[in-house]
Amino acid sequence: MKIMITGALGHIGSRLIRELPSTFPEAEILMLDNLSTQRYCSLFDLPSSGRYRFLEADILTADLASVFSGVDVVVHLAAITNAPASFEIKDQVERVNFVGTQKVAQACVEAGCTLIFPSTTSVYGTQAEVVDECCPKTDLRPQSPYADTKLKAERFLQALDPSGKLRFVICRFGTICGVSPGMRFHTAVNKFCWQAVIGEPLTIWRTALHQKRPYLVLSDAVEALKFIIENDLFDQRIYNVLTENLTVNSVIQFIGRHVPRLDIQYVDSEIVNQLSYEVSNLRFKKLGFEFKGSVEKSIGETIELLKASGGDCVL
Repeated sequence: MKIMITGALGHIGSRLIRELPSTFPEAEILMLDNLSTQRYCSLFDLPSSGRYRFLEADILTADLASVFSGVDVVVHLAAITNAPASFEIKDQVERVNFVGTQKVAQACVEAGCTLIFPSTTSVYGTQAEVVDECCPKTDLRPQSPYADTKLKAERFLQALDPSGKLRFVICRFGTICGVSPGMRFHTAVNKFCWQAVIGEPLTIWRTALHQKRPYLVLSDAVEALKFIIENDLFDQRIYNVLTENLTVNSVIQFIGRHVPRLDIQYVDSEIVNQLSYEVSNLRFKKLGFEFKGSVEKSIGETIELLKASGGDCVL
């Protein structure tokens, strides 16, 4: 088996490439990344048991059909994922997230690959109390250019090939938290952990403190991707993939158990979800997948890692 990961050196990819060999010991793992974020360290100390090959390439310019030749599964992680920052770079986000996904999907058709497309639960932007994959279109109201491009890419995949030549699955991931070699700190939980450890105020959107949002622990994300590949779950369906729904206030309380003296600074954002909502992961669980992660535990691991790196200027 050959497994291709685009954006392989990022937050999710850098953890995934390390854990694939334990589940697929015979697989060749192809890692594609354009190194735009210079996360070279994601390639350090890869497991000796893995059969790896790295390709420095950009999904927008590479001959992807040739690159994907002989590949069985493409996990398309290459994307710009910083939702708040996406307002300032709308055109770039459109190119990478939407046009890039079009190119990846078309190359998968040509090469005969199956495709896992990680979307986001941010496509909902709903005022419904609980939302699932069968929600009406009125509940799909992306609140950022990032989320908008992910929803457009979903719709492109669904309309691409009614005859079924492309076997794919769409995973709407909750906000990622957890430790990896290529982790970043722009998503809510990781950003708060960073701010707390270095003694900065936690910057909270003014409307968000008591709103529930879906979060996905990185270990669950990786296990979900492996589960899909292992069980050949390329059924052209959408699945919500998230560990738990929590309020921002709960996340802050978890952080406060490790960094007691927290300073909260309320800020305005162009992303405005006025009401709380929960996202159901029941459809994915019914396939037999078990979410075992804990956001609270993930927060503890992240904070301890930062403190061990000499980042503790608070306690």
